[in-house]
This record gives sequence, structure tokens and C-alpha cells, in this order.
Amino acid sequence: MSPDQRIDPEETSEWLESFDDLVAARGRERAADILKALSERAHAVGVATPPPGGPSAYTTDYVNTIPVSEEPEFAGDEDLERKFRKLIRWNAAVLVHRAQRADVGVGGHISTYAGAATLYEVGLNHFFRGPDHPGGGDQVFFQGHASPGMYARGYLEGRLSEEDLNGFRQEKSKAPHGLPSYPHPRLMPEFWQFPTVSMGIGPMNAIYQAQFNRYLMNRGIKDTSNQNVWAFLGDGEMDEPESRGLLQLAANDKLDNLTFVINCNLQRLDGPVRGNGKIVQELEAFFRGAGWDVIKVMWGREWDKLLAKDQSGDLVRIMNETLDGDYQTYKGESGSYIRENFFGKSAATKLLVKDMTDDQIWNMKRGGHDYRKVYAAYHAATVRNGKPTVILAQTVKGYGLGANFEARNATHQMKKLKLDDLKAFRDLMDIPISDAELEKDLYAAPYYHPGEKAPEIEYALERRRALGGFVPERRNKPRELAMPAESIYATTRKGSGKQHAATTMAFVRLLRDLMRDKEIGHRIVPIIPDEARTFGMDSFFPSAKIYNPNGQHYTSVDRELFLAYKESEHGQLLHVGINEAGSMAAFTAAGTSYATHGEPMIPVYIFYSMFGFQRTGDSMWAAMDQMTRGFIIGATAGRTTLTGEGLQHADGHSPVLAGTNPAMKVYDPAFGYEIAHIVRAGLDQMYGPDSDDRNHMYYLTVYNEPIIQPAEPDGADVEGIVRGLHRISTGGDGPKVQLLGSGVSVPWVQEAAVVLGEEWGVSADVWSVTSWVELRRDGLAAEEHNFLHPDEQPRVPYLTTKLADAQGPVIASTDYMSEVPDQIRQYVPNAWATLGADDHGFSDTRAAARRFFHIDVHSIVVRALQELAAAGQVDVSAPKEAAERYRLLDVNAGTTGNAGGES
Repeated sequence: MSPDQRIDPEETSEWLESFDDLVAARGRERAADILKALSERAHAVGVATPPPGGPSAYTTDYVNTIPVSEEPEFAGDEDLERKFRKLIRWNAAVLVHRAQRADVGVGGHISTYAGAATLYEVGLNHFFRGPDHPGGGDQVFFQGHASPGMYARGYLEGRLSEEDLNGFRQEKSKAPHGLPSYPHPRLMPEFWQFPTVSMGIGPMNAIYQAQFNRYLMNRGIKDTSNQNVWAFLGDGEMDEPESRGLLQLAANDKLDNLTFVINCNLQRLDGPVRGNGKIVQELEAFFRGAGWDVIKVMWGREWDKLLAKDQSGDLVRIMNETLDGDYQTYKGESGSYIRENFFGKSAATKLLVKDMTDDQIWNMKRGGHDYRKVYAAYHAATVRNGKPTVILAQTVKGYGLGANFEARNATHQMKKLKLDDLKAFRDLMDIPISDAELEKDLYAAPYYHPGEKAPEIEYALERRRALGGFVPERRNKPRELAMPAESIYATTRKGSGKQHAATTMAFVRLLRDLMRDKEIGHRIVPIIPDEARTFGMDSFFPSAKIYNPNGQHYTSVDRELFLAYKESEHGQLLHVGINEAGSMAAFTAAGTSYATHGEPMIPVYIFYSMFGFQRTGDSMWAAMDQMTRGFIIGATAGRTTLTGEGLQHADGHSPVLAGTNPAMKVYDPAFGYEIAHIVRAGLDQMYGPDSDDRNHMYYLTVYNEPIIQPAEPDGADVEGIVRGLHRISTGGDGPKVQLLGSGVSVPWVQEAAVVLGEEWGVSADVWSVTSWVELRRDGLAAEEHNFLHPDEQPRVPYLTTKLADAQGPVIASTDYMSEVPDQIRQYVPNAWATLGADDHGFSDTRAAARRFFHIDVHSIVVRALQELAAAGQVDVSAPKEAAERYRLLDVNAGTTGNAGGES
């Protein structure tokens, strides 16, 4: 509001002078206290107090948060840093440009790094600690599309060669010099730490990484007090629900070791983020309301004098009122356009720039391109104050690339430079390459390295040495763990005796025993999304306790109970609430601790199976990329074991979705003793001292239907259990049939075998398929080997070998869709029939649901008789007779399964 719009300008001026005197005499903190008290009094007497930046109580003016008077002295050599940054910007652009030649054309992104170079370089030269730093080093989540800048820096640091840069996005054809498109740790395991290009996952994982750093410290495993987490994000990316939806955790846990740096170039991939609004103000309100410190870096130092002379307040008012779409347009136009359409909005602001040329006006930087302003913001962010910090830095996308790139809507999709643009960019970056060299071959523009002894190169390397080594850099040198003794698994392997227990309970009992192991127990990180009691894990509350860095300061309502809810800053359980996305982020942070901290941790994430892969599959893919290790437990699994819950809760598909993740070992065990052997194999593979193939996650489905858990039989086929298939019983005399089941369906095929023998004289062998997915992968590997090595002895799939002597048709029954067992169909020479739950879920009893889907005991019997009749092994009338006897079309005639059982 300008003075002439105020009720009494003279009185207002006196109030403002008094406030200025207060700030000068008592400081900003005291001034903030006074403003807070005045605001509270205003609310008490019914006076509305909209701030100058707009209607929100959580926004401030569209100017820099840190005043010039409080900017710290810049601690570097501005000239050398500028020279080094120009080298990176040139090489990053050339890297992408060279990959666009006609015979390659693999794409890439030039504009993202061009606009964010200052944000990265200030951090890399002054703030981001490397892995050799005494404090342990920082974790930096680089924005995915900015990867060319990190590669260009690696080239100047001597970590990457020209040949490596020429292999950008050509990982196989240029091997071993290919570079992945984005930050992919699995593809570049000594360089990248965090995969971030799937929008929203970076901010989510960064929050939980910061939380896990504190978790390690509070539990006494590692001192992480001097480690910071930095996440570089885009303002468009902040529209992702995952980008904003977990901010409260950072505030609640007081994660002042976390900084978000949001590159506010005001553009998403196709146009403005908020053309008719102001994304910076929106984000400021959102983060401030969530309890974060907000630092805005809007304007470069060239604006300081203008703002100091803005006695009318018109310049700030215009900044507040100008829409993002217009700010984008200003940088796409000229200095004269800005003079007329921005400063020309008021006589006072037009007067401010009357002595400036159009070029001077156009060259006034936005804050994210001024290393002094960015340095001040980073310096403030690293002060421990009990709050996470977000830095909102205003930039221009494609900055420095010329008029055809800067701030254009299409700049994200633009991959190459025209010859004139290339020359202009060369001149702006002061690169000593001649016109002739550029004209020789447009798509062979040279990289430029001034030599190892060049002052700017030596300076950059010295800065990294002082900060503890290169960033990004991933190290994989964890301490070795001693595996649990055989006795740890004894209880689970001996069964449940006369007590009914679901496989969920069998797993939880094993987990309890593992947590008591003196070698690895304290390294297990149970992760629970607010269903501990459903899974029978409330027994962990009093002993392991729930992690809360603030402790427990309330009196628990169930404190008198034996299994009372108990929180502690030293707690072992990560109880994340109703939050599968956060659970996966926590799982990833814990499961990669072996690399980020050199401390192997064993996350065990247990959840409702249907809320796993179908809800957070993208996060699980990122976990695969980051080479996460740990156990993922899909509980209440199957389409018919939780039928009271209804359609959405009926999981008939999670093994299919899990199988699409190459790092996921997918199991569907039926009994506790199978679980014991699978978990032991998983620990040995992921954490054992003799493993050379550790980068896996183990997905186990467990059920909430209680059964008598059998004891492990003598001579159990342990190899078969781990590899995916073992026979648990053989039939007697009569026509032969092979019954395959998995998980909860194994008891059905066991009962069906008894019915077939006693009522139809059929001899049925029963097989427990612990992993359809692993059997298929083994079969595919055999096929590929035989295809690529036709001169060698053919490799036989494990499944084919196991069933080599199995006679008669195969009937596969599952509580999942038919696609699950059908994965292995091609490797079975016998006649094959599948019974699967291939329709929508619904609410009903287990027995009725299984009869409806025709996957129950008597459906298995009838289907086996049909196959045998077709083969001439039983009378052709047998199937019809059986269907009528068992009332196969009557859902009320089903008898398979029992009632109850949450865990």
C-alpha cells in the first residue's frame, strides 16, 4: 500500500520510524516479539491483520528474507568461483548437445542446470560436506534433470573423462563409459547416492533420511549430529502430493538438519507453475504453516540500491502484485519491455531506473543467480534452531543460454543449441574455443578443461578437500554383521502345537526372536503404518518402544495394561501413522544406511498387502535404484482372507506387481517353518559376510487366517523352500495328480488331496510353491542362456527338474489372480489348470468368497477330476457327479477356511 492510499500517511510514517528504531536498538528477534504481541492483541479486539504480502497470515513481501545488513561476508574467491561455474555450465550444455547428433538423439535437459548452477555451486564450494568430513558428511538429493551439471563438475574434478561424458544416456553402447540419464545409484554405484527424478520421491525420502539420521544418533548407533540433508527441488515438483504431504514430520521431529532448496524458476515442464498466481508466496505459506523456517532469495544484489531508495513502497508493492506469468515474460523480453511494463506501473518506480540503461535493467539478476544471496541463505539454514528450513530461490530456467532458451515455455524440451546460440553462450561463458572449431561440426562442440593446474580447478579441488571429499559420492564399505545362530529360528520351525496361528503371527514371533539376538537385534528397524495391533505387534510397545525424538510427555490412557503404548527418544519401532508413502521412505533410509552411514540396518516394513505395491510401487522402484536392503511384509494378504473389509482390501495381485521389480525377491509362504528358512536366506544374502549379491529386498506375503502351524518335517527340502517349490506330501495308489498351492491355499490343496484319495481313489501329490516369481525368473534365465549359448549343454529350469517325475495333470490353486501361478505354466510339461481369484473383491465369509471364486477345496477336487477324465484316467461322469455332490454353484455350500483372526 503506497502512502497516498493510507488513512493517515504522517502518523503511519511515525509508527514505521518507531519500529525501525526498535529493530536498530533491540534487534530483529525483539522486534518479532513485539509484532507477535501486537498481532495477538489485534485478534483479541477483533482487528484483522493481513500482512503486506497478501491475504495469507503466512506470507511476507516478495523480497529477500535476509536484509543486506545481516548478510555474512562471502567466504570464497568470487572471481575463481565464477570462472569455475562458467566451465561447468559450458561442459554441461555441450554434454547434452553432443548427445543430439543424428545417429544418437537420446535426449537430455540443458535448461535445468543452467538455471540452478549457482544454487549447486555455492553449496559444493562452501556447505556440502563430503564423506571424509569429521562430522560424517552430508546427504544431498540432487534434482534429477540437473544431472549434466554434476557430470560436468565430475569431469573438471578428474572423476570423469571426456569419453564418459560422450557416453551420456548410452550406457550399454558406450560401456564401460556410459552415463545414466539421471541420478541412478544402481547404474552408477560409486557416484550417485539418491534417485530423485521421479517427482515427489526426493522430498519425501529426504525428510525420512533426516529423521533416520537422528534415529541412528538417538539409539546410540552413530553420531550424526553434524550431518545435514539437502534436497534440491523444483517449484513445479511441489505440486506432487508426496512433495508436500510429509512436511509435518520434519517439523514435529524438529529436523533442523534438513534443508529444502526449491528452485523457483516459476515454470513447470509445459508452462508457468502459477501463471495467474505466485508460487513462491503459496509455498511460503504452506511451509510456514507446517512449522518450517522459510528463507526467500528473490533478488540479486543489483536490486538492493533500488529497494533502499523505494521510499514510496511502490517497488515492493509491484513485486507483490506481479503475477508469475508476467515475471516469466519479463525475462523472455528486453530491458525496455521491463522498464515499461514493470517499473512503468508507477511514477515512483519509473523514476528509480531513469538513470539505468535497458541492458542494465535486463541484467539485474534474480536471487538464485547471486552467489552472495545464496551463500547468506545457506549460512542461515545451517544454524540449529529446532526447525527444518526451506529456501525459496527465484531463478530463470535456461539462464545464460540465450534468448531462445531463457524462460521459454518449451525450454525443458529443448535439447540442442543452434550455431549462433552456441557461439553466444561460448562468449558469455568466456570459453577459449574458436568459431572455426564450432563450425567444423555443430554436434562435436568441444568440452573445455583449462588443465589441472589452472587456478580455478585447484581452488575447486581444495574446497572439496576442506569439506571432506567429493559430492556426490557413494561408498559401500559397511561393517560386517554376524548372522544369528540357528537357535533363533527354532521356535518358528517347531510349529504352533495345538494353537492356531496365522502366518502373520508366525512371522512376528520370528521377528521378536531376531530382535533379541545380541548380534543384529538392535539393528532391526520395524516399520509399522499404524496397524501394530492388527499384526500382533503391540507386544513390542513396552520393550522395544516407539521412536519419538521428543520422548513421551503425556500420560498414556492404557498405561495400566501390560501392552501399553510407549514412546521414547531411544525407541526402536518406527510407527509412522497412516502413511504408506512415509513408511517406504523410512524403509529406504534404513535399508541404505550401509552405504550412507557405513552402518547396516535391517528394516522390516509390515503393512496391509493391498496398500503396498499398488500405492507405493514407484517408491519401491526408487528403493531398488538406491539398492535398498530389507524385508517388506505384505500382511492380511490374499483376495479372500480379509473379505469382511470388501473390494479395495482384497489383494489378488501384489505378487504380480512385486514381480515387476527386478530387485524384489517375492515369496508366498504357507507355514512358519518356510518363513524361517526364507528370512534366514534373506539375511544371509542381504547382510551375510559371504554374499556377493546383496542388493535385494525380500517381499513376503503373510495371512491373517489362523491355522495349526505344522512343525518342520524331518528332511525338509530347504533348498526347495528358498528356491520356490517343495513337495510336502505324496499320494498313494490310483490315478496321479499334482496339486500346487501357495500361502493360504496350501491347506486347501492338502485337504483336496485327502478328499480325492478317500472319495475318488485319486493319488495326489501336494506341493507348496513358496515363490511363483522366483521359479519364473529361474526359468527365464535358463531360456535366455540356451538362446544365447546354443552350443552349450541346455540349462534346465529348477521347476522342470523338480517336477520331472511328477505324473498326471497339475492343478494350481491360489488366493491370487490366475496370472500369479500361470507365470510358470510354460515350464511344466504336464497338463495344467489354474484356479485363481480373478474378479473383484467383496465382503463376505471366507468360505463363501472361496466358493464364489471356485478356488476352494471342492473346486480343486472337481477341477482335478475334469483333467483326469479328459486324460481317460477316471470315468467321464466323475466331474459332473462331484460338482453336484459338492453343490459347486452354491456359494453357501463352501466350507473352506475359518472365521476370525486379525493376525
